[in-house]
Amino acid sequence: MTAREEERALVAQIEGHLLLAAAHEECRAAATRAADRLSWLTDSQRDDLERQFGAEYLELSRATWRRTAERGEELRREYEQRYRILRRRLMASFLLACTLWTAATLISLSA
Repeated sequence: MTAREEERALVAQIEGHLLLAAAHEECRAAATRAADRLSWLTDSQRDDLERQFGAEYLELSRATWRRTAERGEELRREYEQRYRILRRRLMASFLLACTLWTAATLISLSA
């Protein structure tokens, strides 16, 4: 692995940790807001609600991230395929133009 690849991997890992920390903070805040609306809950019920809400919130976040990553991978494959097709077409056009230019040059020199 090159130094640049190691740097990219480290940055990706740090971004992942920061994203996870932000999700945990959002989760705690959302769970607290939900529990605050239910003022009749006992402390143990409130803690249980916040814990369950938090687990669901994080699972939904993970599922969303997973779908986003899968879609990104699909798009990357699709664009790579289109790029290869475009590159082939461009190369074929270039070769055709060179062939026509060569043929025109030879015809004009033979005349």
